[in-house]
Amino acid sequence: MIVEVIQAHLEAIDRHDSRIHAYVFVDREARGSDGLLSGVTVAVKDNIPVAGMPWTDASAVWRDRIADQDDIAVARVRAAGAAILGKTNLPELAAAVGTTNAIFPATNNPWREGITPGGSSGGSAAAVAAGMATVGIGTDMGGSIRIPASCCGIVGLRPSPDRVPSRLVDPAGLSVVGELGRSVADVRLLFSVMAADAPHAVPAPKGCRIGVVDTTALGMDAACADACRRAADALKAAGHRVERIPWESEKVTAGYAVVRRASMASFPADPALFAPGIRKLVEQGRALGAIDYFSAFESATGAAHEVVMRPLLSSFDFLLTPTLGLVPMAIDEVPPFLSEPYGRYIQFVLPVSFAHTPAVSVPAGVHDGLPVGVQLVGRSGREWELLRLAEQLEAADGFGFQRPPGLD
Repeated sequence: MIVEVIQAHLEAIDRHDSRIHAYVFVDREARGSDGLLSGVTVAVKDNIPVAGMPWTDASAVWRDRIADQDDIAVARVRAAGAAILGKTNLPELAAAVGTTNAIFPATNNPWREGITPGGSSGGSAAAVAAGMATVGIGTDMGGSIRIPASCCGIVGLRPSPDRVPSRLVDPAGLSVVGELGRSVADVRLLFSVMAADAPHAVPAPKGCRIGVVDTTALGMDAACADACRRAADALKAAGHRVERIPWESEKVTAGYAVVRRASMASFPADPALFAPGIRKLVEQGRALGAIDYFSAFESATGAAHEVVMRPLLSSFDFLLTPTLGLVPMAIDEVPPFLSEPYGRYIQFVLPVSFAHTPAVSVPAGVHDGLPVGVQLVGRSGREWELLRLAEQLEAADGFGFQRPPGLD
């Protein structure tokens, strides 16, 4: 059975990945074993080390680097019997909300060629959505799991920091390793292994108080707002209390601009070796002083506390937002770092990162032939309760995974 599942996914890669370009390396000799994840195939983002496989971070600097050991999360997945199929595409140093770089072909959204799968875990999300892996592993600093999950119409979990251990270094402490799957059940199983935390017998949530964001000063595409309103209606029909809450992300984005540049400066390489856009961010980051960094981090964290933590701690069990402020766009129209469209695009995912809370993006139907998602946010360390609520929403009419057209 294990061999047959692996072969089926390898054949799917052969049929579809010449168009989608989700993978940058495929292990044709992938093997699984008996265990909790027996028969599960995994696509791993190429900023996460997997022993014996390339570990490029989508940069020419590390084009020829081969990992000598598994990251902790990967080792746990492998030990549970999963087969690691290969490494997936990302933007250079995971520093964009699309999936393009200078050394690999751009990744297409499985729903439509020429459309971005989101980023930075776009390759893993595209592989899962296209049926070229059972589940995917990605990283999320400012939305990099939830963004592609929404764009590709799958489920993506950003766990609380430190719930999934990793050897990856992020000076800002914002990055987490997380899970992508076609269903909440798949994500929950993968999370249980990666976090080494057996699934808790959490009952289906009842009568929860949920704060809903369906309008902001920055505005959003009508399809994103509509998805959130439909989700609120579905949760209300399930017996929960739903109330509108405000959402202000501008101060978080402004602080993130400094924090992100500083984090880029930590990569140990000559900036001249990076692509021009990344080189500029690295150079700007290395010109920052400690006061610049700590002031920006404090400002962004404080703003995120007001937006996310205060309502969760004082009034609500969960929050509901659109995942993104914009619907999936053409690959060459992905908003550049800190542009006005960029701020609108990430306005819902970024404050959650600074609040250090878990969040999950759930598929919320299709607009003009492309997926949209909604984001559920829970309290720190309460992933099991959050996933149970996500499963409840997933079961509602118009929600949950739909297979992209043209894929068998």
